[in-house]
Amino acid sequence: MDDKRWYSLRVISGKERAIKERIELEIQRNKWESNVTSVLVPTEKVYKIRNGKKVIQDRNILPGYILIEAIPTKLTGEIITAIQNLPNVIYFIEKNRPIPMKPAEANRMLGKVDESQDAGESMLEPYLIGETVKIIDGAFSGFVGDIEEINEEKKKLKVIVKIFGRGTQVELNFMQVEKQS
Repeated sequence: MDDKRWYSLRVISGKERAIKERIELEIQRNKWESNVTSVLVPTEKVYKIRNGKKVIQDRNILPGYILIEAIPTKLTGEIITAIQNLPNVIYFIEKNRPIPMKPAEANRMLGKVDESQDAGESMLEPYLIGETVKIIDGAFSGFVGDIEEINEEKKKLKVIVKIFGRGTQVELNFMQVEKQS
């Protein structure tokens, strides 16, 4: 059995998902599933706080690239040409004879993809110590304070809020505050 290898395909940035679908369609139509086994847009889950609500999005880890897994001996000129001639595809790295990624490189990229799916989401616009935030939920709703400490793992902040003219430390989760604009 031939070992599969990963190849990187340069594409127009912002069009990765559409191109991935076109490639998969081309593979199905030409019955190349045994030659090209996987097409992947490396992404990670990130979130933003918008109007006090958590909005989760997929963000490209490698804008302008798609990873393609194929059996090297079966990645023929016909398949390479068909993929490179699709709209918005620029070329395989090493145009006419694509060179597979080093296993360590591929594992690092795929590990990054796998990690991001296990890790939940990371904050797209992280909070910063000293930053002013407005509390939008809980007993201190409506108060404004400055971030003193951030715990990314627990998704918690320690915020200093002025109550009766004195600074009081309050522990809040990320969802209880929003950035002051």
